[in-house]
Amino acid sequence: MRGLEQDQAVGLKEWAVAVETLRTGRQLLIMRKGGIREETKDFQVESESFYLYPTYEHQKKELIKPEYRSEVKEVEAGWSGRQTEAVINCYAELAEDILISSQEELDRIARFHIWTDSFAEERLKWKRTKPLHLMLLRVYELDQAVRIPVLSEYNGCKSWISLPPALLNKVPRRPVLADKEWIAQISELKAALG
Repeated sequence: MRGLEQDQAVGLKEWAVAVETLRTGRQLLIMRKGGIREETKDFQVESESFYLYPTYEHQKKELIKPEYRSEVKEVEAGWSGRQTEAVINCYAELAEDILISSQEELDRIARFHIWTDSFAEERLKWKRTKPLHLMLLRVYELDQAVRIPVLSEYNGCKSWISLPPALLNKVPRRPVLADKEWIAQISELKAALG
C-alpha cells in the first residue's frame, strides 16, 4: 500500500449516490481516472480493501441515469458543505482492477453502472493517454453506520484518505450480496466485456 499507513483505516472517496447503489447491491463497480490533487496526477490502487467515504460536491443528478436521479436528492437530504461528521456504512474489497481504454469497452458495461453514457465517456476521454480504472468490488455493509469527524485533509479532489481506525476497524460487516449472486453478477459483467 503506497502513501497510506498500514495501521490506518483506508478510505476511498466516491459519490454518495454511488455508495448507496453499492450498499444495496445494485452496482458492483466504480470508475476512476484520478483526482486533480492525486500525488502522481494519475489514479493508482493504494489498497485492496477500503471504506467507502461518501462525497457530495461533484455529484449532479444530470450525470446519473434517469432511473437513479431521485436517489441523488435522497442521499443529499440533510447534507451541507459545513458538515462536521461523515457517515461510513460500507467497506469494499477490490476483486479486480480492469483497465478500459476504448469507447467500445465502455459501451459494453453501460448497463452495469448508474452514470449517464456521456459522463462515462467524459471520464474515459479525460487524460486521454491514461486508461479508465474499472474497479470491481465485493461490498460489505457495516452492521452499524459509523459517524466520523470530517477533517480538512479529506477535502479536495483526491481519491484516497486515511480514516480513524479506532472508530471503524472493529465494526462487524456482512456482504451486501450472497456469494452465489455476487459471482453471477461479476461473471455477467466480465462476459459483457468479452
